[in-house]
Amino acid sequence: MTPRAAIKVDFGTGVRLGPGKVELLECVEQAGSIAAAARCMNMSYRRAWLLVDEINGIFGQPVVETVTGGSGGGGARITEFGKRVVTSFRDLEQEVDALVKARMAKLK
Repeated sequence: MTPRAAIKVDFGTGVRLGPGKVELLECVEQAGSIAAAARCMNMSYRRAWLLVDEINGIFGQPVVETVTGGSGGGGARITEFGKRVVTSFRDLEQEVDALVKARMAKLK
């Protein structure tokens, strides 16, 4: 069994950013809509929308922007800032995971 870290970043308001929310952002980026991202993660559209709204509120600036429907339909996209959030979180996960593995190896 190989130890690995699972992290959540607490913003002190009871709101956290963890792997699930980051995965939702990645799904929005890939699928181009919150509804499609919700289907990708087997959750309701309402739940996905509330999580996206929560993530946008954490940072005080849009991480996801929605596009109003029309002849081509609506959708959503990750902002450049949102891409930085995803990358920073995934980098942090890797760094913490490496630290946990190194520390646990010393116990063997």
